[in-house]
Amino acid sequence: MDTQTVWIIVAIVVVVLLIIAAVAMSRRRGSHRVDAERARAQEIREKAAADQVEVQRREAEAARLDAQARLAQAEADARAADAAALANEARARGTEASGARSELDERLSTADRIDPDVTTDQRRPEPRS
Repeated sequence: MDTQTVWIIVAIVVVVLLIIAAVAMSRRRGSHRVDAERARAQEIREKAAADQVEVQRREAEAARLDAQARLAQAEADARAADAAALANEARARGTEASGARSELDERLSTADRIDPDVTTDQRRPEPRS
């Protein structure tokens, strides 16, 4: 073999070795990048797990306040129903009292009409309402 052929073979071997080294380094960098991404993802998961406790506490507090609000609304509705019932009772008793007053006035008027001692000029004072 002549020296020129030897140099060509040496050059080809060097180029192949450089390509192999570049591929190996590239894989190593890719592996480091993947490892870094895995570590970053794990860190995000850990922070999310730590925040999950706080989120659950907030959800529980919101549920507790919602339950309190529903209870207060139910109590207010019950009080409103009681107030409406009392108002209805007051109206009914007022109507009943008004009817009783009218009946009483009518009886007194009838008594005045049939009493021989009461003249038509004498009238009973108007009842107070």
